[in-house]
Amino acid sequence: MSESQATGFPPGYFIIRSVATGRVFDVAGNFSDDGTDIILWPEKETSIVDPRRNPEANNQVFFIDTSGALCSRGSGHCIDVEDSRLTLRHRRPISLPFPNSYSHPLPTFTYSPKTSEIHVNFLCDPSYPPPSDAASVAWKHRSYVLTSIPLRKPKTFIDDASQFITSNLSTPLVSFFGTSADTNATPEEVASVGIDLAEDEVLEEDRGDEAEVDDSPDPKREVCVIISNEQRKGDLVEKAKRRRQWDIIPLRTVNKRTAGI
Repeated sequence: MSESQATGFPPGYFIIRSVATGRVFDVAGNFSDDGTDIILWPEKETSIVDPRRNPEANNQVFFIDTSGALCSRGSGHCIDVEDSRLTLRHRRPISLPFPNSYSHPLPTFTYSPKTSEIHVNFLCDPSYPPPSDAASVAWKHRSYVLTSIPLRKPKTFIDDASQFITSNLSTPLVSFFGTSADTNATPEEVASVGIDLAEDEVLEEDRGDEAEVDDSPDPKREVCVIISNEQRKGDLVEKAKRRRQWDIIPLRTVNKRTAGI
């Protein structure tokens, strides 16, 4: 069995498309520098027949190499994880103490056709603690998955004025009846009052429909690695589930002939 088949990805070149946004994996700016972000961007080339494709769209094409790493066709470099972001990474020599944020085993990526999720598999603690720290194996028992991030359009003056009026009209009513209303507090606001929201999966599972609005005209979307709480996946709203789902489109080397012709 080949590395690509073992990881769930098809052999050869393929495109990774977000189910939630319709955008595809893209090496930002078609750069090849270390640390270049992997983002979601509208598809630049619609043909899936490789010889017909524009080579300038190769920064949206990926493959699994012989070591099992996910790589960009445009540069040939691997995909790494840096502060939860996907980034382009040259292979680097070992530097001590190993592993560290500069030099470490590259993560591998596994695609599940059943769930359409892409899992990230780390070969060492992705926080790269110094050798002096007590060794922890907690990272080995976590499930890391890729998700797209929704982006709201910037608020206008009218939006801010409407929110101000609504807020100030509701406050006297709450005080009068002596009851507390749902304030739709953001995770950041909840965290500020001392509730422990350290785990990424708490934020993800508790976002709710309002936080899933994705209406920005900006063509760019972010893709990142999160910790998935497998026991609470059922709590995800439908939009959040779709943000974790990906279509893998293999490129064909030749046109398929219609049956019977």
